[in-house]
Amino acid sequence: MERVKLDNKRILFNLLPAHVAQHFLMSNPRNMDLYYQSYSQVGVMFASIPNFNDFYIELDGNNMGVECLRLLNEIIADFDELMDKEYYKDIEKIKTIGSTYMAAVGLVPTSGTKAKKSIYSHLSTLADFAIEMFDVLDEINYQSYNDFVLRVGINVGPVVAGVIGARRPQYDIWGNTVNVASRMDSTGVQGKIQVTEEVQRILKRCSYEFVCRGKVSVKGKGEMLTYFLEGKADGNNSQTRSLNLERKMYPYGRANIQTKLGTSCPSVSSVASFTVKAGLGAGQASATHTNQTLHYLPSVPAVKEA
Repeated sequence: MERVKLDNKRILFNLLPAHVAQHFLMSNPRNMDLYYQSYSQVGVMFASIPNFNDFYIELDGNNMGVECLRLLNEIIADFDELMDKEYYKDIEKIKTIGSTYMAAVGLVPTSGTKAKKSIYSHLSTLADFAIEMFDVLDEINYQSYNDFVLRVGINVGPVVAGVIGARRPQYDIWGNTVNVASRMDSTGVQGKIQVTEEVQRILKRCSYEFVCRGKVSVKGKGEMLTYFLEGKADGNNSQTRSLNLERKMYPYGRANIQTKLGTSCPSVSSVASFTVKAGLGAGQASATHTNQTLHYLPSVPAVKEA
């Protein structure tokens, strides 16, 4: 009986975030009230492989598509393994939708000053995870002689989390924040991480570099100003990691990024103020303790979502 209980507990913790699983273990089994939790600041990420559908084909030679799914399973499993790193322990995998990987950070209940400070470190962790996902996919491409590409969208804001269903209960998150994060992916560019203006505002304090894409037409939201997260700079303001459409040209391998992306984001009080100096050209700015450069792409018409 004890073995069965341990197995059930292991399954529960594998299906649900630890704090949610603990809630159900501690609650009365007869209490079937809806579990939900509201959060004011959660980072949400959608990472898709837009050219996987072109790769998937049902033929006798690939066991009617099974071999294609086997490779997709390997990709998702490697993303899961990446999330198992101690540095990414605050990120929760929400689900996969086809070849799209959905994750969020900041879902452990916090309050007061701790919650305000944590959004900087949480978003920094999510950004580092998104960047390292590209390296994971690069390695799979190298081993399998494929050319899969990743497209990522990130947003931050309030969400409602909950567990739905009695059979095969599903932990999920809802809200406008989630919808916009999904649109950041779907309106994005292959090989790029597209983020909202709020994400850029928070992460620019943490030595991340951005390119302003301009206004993008987002369904249900109108035109939104978005940015491409280009990478993270080290303490000497030299670029540690950059994102580019030409993935194979990167001089940085996984061994390099694992040692440099783990740099924690400074606390709110230690972050230098970000001010634009009078007399500088558009896109040039400086900070008291750190040098931040905001690059702008040439002006283009607003991009409409497909």
